[in-house]
Amino acid sequence: MRWVLLLLVAGGLWWPGPATAAAANQEAGAGAGLGAGAGESAGGRVAFIGVPGLLWGDLDPRDTPRLWELAGQSGLGSLSVKAVGTVTCPYDGWLSVSSGVRAAVGRRCGLPPEPAARGQGAVVPGMAELLGTRDGANAGTLGAAVHAAGHCTAAVGRGAALALADKEGEVDLYAATPAGLSDWSRCRVLAVDVAALAQPYLVDGRLPQEAELLPPERRRDLARQADAEVGAALDRLPAGTEIVLAGIGDHGSAPHLRVAMWKRPGTAPAAQPASPEEVTGPRIGGNSARRDDIVLLPDITPTVLTAAGITTPPNVIGLPWRLGEPISSADLVRADLAGTTVRGMTGYFFTGFATLTVAFYVLSYVLLSRRRRLGFVGVAAIAMACVPVSTYVVNLLPWDRSPSIPPTLIACVLAVTAVLSAIALLGPWRRDPLGPPAAVCAINFAVLVGDLLTGTNLQFNALMGYTAVVGGRYYGLANIPFALLATSVLMGAAVAAEHLVRAGRRRLAVAVVTGLGVVATLLAGWPGVGSDFGGVIAFAPGIAVTALLVAGRKVSLLKLAGFSMLGGVAVSVIAVLDWLRPPQSQTHLGRFVGQVLDGTFWPMIGRKLGAMLHTLLSPNLMPIVLAGLVFLVFAVLRPGQVSAGLVPRAFARAPMLRAGLVGALASGVVGMLVNDSGTAVLSMAVALAVPLVLHAGVRLPGEVKPLGRAVDERGRHGDVLAGEV
Repeated sequence: MRWVLLLLVAGGLWWPGPATAAAANQEAGAGAGLGAGAGESAGGRVAFIGVPGLLWGDLDPRDTPRLWELAGQSGLGSLSVKAVGTVTCPYDGWLSVSSGVRAAVGRRCGLPPEPAARGQGAVVPGMAELLGTRDGANAGTLGAAVHAAGHCTAAVGRGAALALADKEGEVDLYAATPAGLSDWSRCRVLAVDVAALAQPYLVDGRLPQEAELLPPERRRDLARQADAEVGAALDRLPAGTEIVLAGIGDHGSAPHLRVAMWKRPGTAPAAQPASPEEVTGPRIGGNSARRDDIVLLPDITPTVLTAAGITTPPNVIGLPWRLGEPISSADLVRADLAGTTVRGMTGYFFTGFATLTVAFYVLSYVLLSRRRRLGFVGVAAIAMACVPVSTYVVNLLPWDRSPSIPPTLIACVLAVTAVLSAIALLGPWRRDPLGPPAAVCAINFAVLVGDLLTGTNLQFNALMGYTAVVGGRYYGLANIPFALLATSVLMGAAVAAEHLVRAGRRRLAVAVVTGLGVVATLLAGWPGVGSDFGGVIAFAPGIAVTALLVAGRKVSLLKLAGFSMLGGVAVSVIAVLDWLRPPQSQTHLGRFVGQVLDGTFWPMIGRKLGAMLHTLLSPNLMPIVLAGLVFLVFAVLRPGQVSAGLVPRAFARAPMLRAGLVGALASGVVGMLVNDSGTAVLSMAVALAVPLVLHAGVRLPGEVKPLGRAVDERGRHGDVLAGEV
């Protein structure tokens, strides 16, 4: 039908257009930030002040006047303190600054070790042992770079000593407190550890198991103490010192976005905020996160080195901070609240969705086996297929400004699901049995591709997306959205192919499947757009399987493996092209090539493999996979007992639908094996594809053989009339 092709082509029109303003600003900002930011420095004095545990919500003009004053003179941003584990203790935070990569000590931890005095300086104990571990092998990178450039290092506090120690663990000047450091102007690079806000949370020297161990009144007292210690350091810094301040660790079992401030000499003060409870300043962003208000732990290292005029070592994966448009502290508080809320709700949401999915298949079995309320089954199938994409569309609404965020977010998801279901079921395409499934595919395609081309703001802080609080991904196509995009492209292309094959245009049908698949694959893997390494590997076999089945060819496991390898070659080429770009423009694809070349990629591979294996037995995801696949398999093998013959009839009346389903499942299985989200990929492919097939089975006309026993005159063992649906 023409409308099917129009829907898919309309979605495809996202691709040829020019880059969006957000994407253009991001790329331009990478260069502009280095020119207008730290990269412009000829080599001045820089002080890094680390305050583990510091939140934007801790700051106000009464309790923290020195931090509040500094914020009014600085660029403002959120720091994602993700290191290796779920939370980052102060030790891991300081170690990551020292390393220039995400680093950890390999166990539950607390504060860094106390340095041993040596003359005016000190030696950090255990540096040799750290260098021999998987996640501490880059320790000492920052200090070694400063020493290689012929400069000295000065540290105040144990964490600062770890950050500036070289490979032998040595720091040139050391004092336990600001008052103990006699010469604050001797060294070009200086660091200060303010542990007042984190140390009282430790239990037996380790981060607590509780998310928030101390009451609000006690936390306010700690914030006042940290403010006083920061003020003591600020009072001793020589005039013109560039200041980098960050809350480089967590204080409990729940991760948060932390404070990032950057005071550069000559930075113009921001306009006065509308409220005295807010402070505004230029926003701090970076190309590592490709967000204009979020930076990462490893970005601190090159920011400090660049400010001091020192070359950044090649093993550092972070990128210097850059300044952008103004932002308020209230916006940054809200960003942390949105991220922590989504993280806290994700487990409950997936549990609810898995329960709803199982209930849907059980109810469908009961109704289909009795040939009752088939129209209801078809409507419910479309609604189930619309739930995942609704978790992204909901970010067009200001749910994060509600006084009661969790119920508001769930209510908005349900409302958006109802709207999208109505669009799919009530549009002019509703008269065609394949119309609503095609509409759902087109909606998924348009939403996800549109999001990729506008900076992935819909996937960000989404229940089925990602958050900077978790720190697994900050931009591009996440694994669950990839599964939805691949499934919608393959199922939608199969619907279009069905109409073309009926018209005798099989070659064009194969071309449509291949063309849409290739475009979507490029979007999924292209640096700065999808930037999804595993997605390209998984998309290729799905496209090939669907195209082969549409062409009437056979598919084998050997062919599937070959197409997966082809996907690997394709994404490798994309990654190498990204690596050939300047470092400040590279995404994690290009940086991965650099890690392969210098042999430092194994720790990351190990972590991703472990994460993938961990999800295989996920109690939230496996029920979705098992329920959908069991229903689908038994609906084909024993249609009389499970689907009243409707699923086999759908394949018989629309053979290309089967091609799309098999291709989507192939992508889901391969995606499960090559992505760190594991089962999540296959579960979402099943969650979208199986309901669409079921809806088509309910709607497609055709004859069904008697099921074995007599039933009433309404034809419960015969055909379903179009008027009954």
